[in-house]
Amino acid sequence: MVISFTKMNGLGNDFVILDYKDFLKTNLKPDELAKRLCDRNFGIGADGLIIVNPNTDKADISWIFYNSDGSIAQMCGNGMRCFARYVYDKKLVDKKEFSVETKAGIIIPQIISETEVRVNMGQPILEPARILVDSKSNLDIPFVIDDNVFLLNTVSMGNPHCVIFVESDSKNLALRYGEKIETDAMFPEKTNVEFVEVLSRNEVTINVWERGCGITLACGTGACATTVAGILNGYLNNKIKANLPGGALNIEWQGNSTDTNHNVYMTGRADYSFVGEITV
Repeated sequence: MVISFTKMNGLGNDFVILDYKDFLKTNLKPDELAKRLCDRNFGIGADGLIIVNPNTDKADISWIFYNSDGSIAQMCGNGMRCFARYVYDKKLVDKKEFSVETKAGIIIPQIISETEVRVNMGQPILEPARILVDSKSNLDIPFVIDDNVFLLNTVSMGNPHCVIFVESDSKNLALRYGEKIETDAMFPEKTNVEFVEVLSRNEVTINVWERGCGITLACGTGACATTVAGILNGYLNNKIKANLPGGALNIEWQGNSTDTNHNVYMTGRADYSFVGEITV
């Protein structure tokens, strides 16, 4: 069976996007399809699979999202920007600001330009039980690994994140410890892991070990979670530039330690890589 696909990326975090009719043609379960299409040696190669799903009565449109290892992702910020540009360009929605049904709830993207999308990511989740972390608190949790003590800050943006602020070497720390933290028993459904260097109150550098993917060039929900954790710890202002290996995102959260009921906004690029056909 030959199906059509579009490959897109948000700051190098890349995705295979399928229309629903092409997904149905495969007669495969989405987890199996994700593993096959996202394989970088035998498939197209991507961090995740996005299936456009028009079958919703809860929003303007919906999506089905799977990580490259076949696991479900409740949300993906970079994926949402790519999805938003794709469905707008395909005229599957007829307005620049619209609602998308996801497993993390209703998300509102807005097309800013031909390459930029702003996404209302909703309110961060800070209660440990809802973050899915086995801890009584969500900030400054001591965690010992290989004789190193890290302070973990857990935030959910519909998917769990573990934010760790470090002085330097965030890239190597993510490579060395990301998977160990992702799969630790403290996180019953695993977690995304961000190692963060604070450059100023308005700028950070982030290296991410993404749940179900490993090291990625960018993570939109991770940048959002980092901003929230940084503000709650008193490190950051309410608007920041988040530098990731694949590029920069602008994140805004007007919350603080006494008033967390504010939505997080993320703005960044969404780019086409190529289109094609593949036999499955």
